[in-house]
Amino acid sequence: MKALVYEGVEHVAYRDMPDAAPQDAEHLIRVEAVGICGSDMHAYLGHDARRPAPLILGHEAAGVIVGGPRDGDRVTINPLVHCGTCTACQSGRVNICPNRQIISMPPREGAFAQYVAMPDRNLVTVPDDVPLAKAALAEPLAVSWHTARLGLEALHPAMDRRALVIGGGAIGLAAALALKAMGVSDVTITEPNDARRTYVASICPFNLRAETTETFPLVVDAVGFAATRQAASSLVEPGGVIAHVGLGDGGGGLDIRRMTLQEITFIGTYTYTVEDFRQTASAIFDGRLGALDWIEMRPLSEGADAFRQLRNGSVAVPKIILTPWD
Repeated sequence: MKALVYEGVEHVAYRDMPDAAPQDAEHLIRVEAVGICGSDMHAYLGHDARRPAPLILGHEAAGVIVGGPRDGDRVTINPLVHCGTCTACQSGRVNICPNRQIISMPPREGAFAQYVAMPDRNLVTVPDDVPLAKAALAEPLAVSWHTARLGLEALHPAMDRRALVIGGGAIGLAAALALKAMGVSDVTITEPNDARRTYVASICPFNLRAETTETFPLVVDAVGFAATRQAASSLVEPGGVIAHVGLGDGGGGLDIRRMTLQEITFIGTYTYTVEDFRQTASAIFDGRLGALDWIEMRPLSEGADAFRQLRNGSVAVPKIILTPWD
């Protein structure tokens, strides 16, 4: 099969790879759409030791089952494979399963390929009227759905349901959409990139700013660098919540003294539960997350160019979707 393979720092190549081979209780899926995630970019830049070269990246995917009892089913893929038996799994918190695997990390190759193998329980059926390119957004949207849910659950009931999202990329935009779907009508997004901010403002009814000095009860850091954590620390109201989902870097930025004196809650949020993923898919299918027309489609064979353009900041759209079958 053809695949886009990470071969070293800032180097991905479109080439032949061994066909994906499903194991017991797994299906072979013909990948029809797969998104480029920020974590793919971290690997591309050599910043993710969990993703060593050579490796097929990509975990935001949808496609069609090939063979077996579900042959022809259109599905979106939950890429997080959990053991199902540990305490975390038994309590529904599969995202912190100590034995979890995710496609695009060894030992599982990713979905920047014509085929990928996945367990049956990781597949959600997509209605015929929903394009698979939009269904592939279930994974990044589920990340943000999980973040929004945890942030709102931690917010004191006496506080206003207003939120700031730092970052107008796919995860930030998805967090704003999830918050809106959960009843938060007052959402502000800060995005310093002029082209991206203008683009997002043209497609979504949120308050877009380059920066702000206003404070908010709930702040979502969808970037995760020291500077954005510093901003989150200063812009969250006393008694408020910071929900941190960005994985830009690992250190610095938090004002721990202010967070302590003002009883600010900090939550690190990672991926999603099975229920979060299914709720997100349902919200996509019934239109609660909007038109989801903020994607750009490109052939997988041109994936190296897409990575380079994302690297140099010349892409305005929040999400590039690659199609393995040109």
